[in-house]
Amino acid sequence: MRGTHRRSIARGAAMLLAAAIGLGMECRAPDRDLLLVGTVERTLVEVAPAASEQIVEIAVERGQHVEAGAVLARLDPVFADADLAGARAAVAGAQTQTEVSLQEYRRMSGLHGRAVVSEEQLDRARLARDEARAALGAAMARMAAAQKRRNDATILAPVAGTVDQLPFDLGERVAAGSVVAVLLADGKPWVRVWVPERAIAQLAIGTPAEIRVDGFDRAMRGHVLDVAREASFTPHYALTERERVNLVYQTRIEIDDAPPALRPGAPGEVRIALARSGPAQ
Repeated sequence: MRGTHRRSIARGAAMLLAAAIGLGMECRAPDRDLLLVGTVERTLVEVAPAASEQIVEIAVERGQHVEAGAVLARLDPVFADADLAGARAAVAGAQTQTEVSLQEYRRMSGLHGRAVVSEEQLDRARLARDEARAALGAAMARMAAAQKRRNDATILAPVAGTVDQLPFDLGERVAAGSVVAVLLADGKPWVRVWVPERAIAQLAIGTPAEIRVDGFDRAMRGHVLDVAREASFTPHYALTERERVNLVYQTRIEIDDAPPALRPGAPGEVRIALARSGPAQ
């Protein structure tokens, strides 16, 4: 009985030793998957007027999809219209003056050919013609600027996308450069993550990835869009405490089949299958 008991203990110890060895080998085996966390992002386009005016119309609503060139809002055009009218009048006057000076120069040139006027008088006529042409050019430039100010009173969507924010209400006066609309540009969203230096050699542009986002049951397909050329020491919540002393590379994972309801700012988990540098041991 004692011998049988000793043999049982020996077999148990051997099994525990084998399990410990196996566990140690499993922990030392190179990881095939890289698990990272980050946030979903999309291209945000902020639309701001060039002049300070009152909003007289808001043509869109939050959540509405718009095409490039669609009217988002209109500003009070009274002062812009006045500037444009004055600029057009200045152009008309400069055109008249240019035509008069040109005719005078032609007349003086003919008289000079018949030795009726002096060279000095012809030079003065030429100078008056050139000055009138320069004044006309300046007037046309001012009119173009006034026309642009008038056009800017109608705020258009620079890209196709979804209206995400409308910070101002109808009737409010906005300052020049203040954002009156924020668009989520059409296009695939991405997840911004930080990849440890140890995994960069196994990561390539186009590497497939799996993305899971809180609130969505299914996993989404994606791929590595780009990887920063320079590393950073900046700690990030995506890294463990042990890895925060290591170099990391900012990386974007584009989501290929993102649902329309996916909004920027949502936390996402990214799993990337890394390539093995050699055969399995």
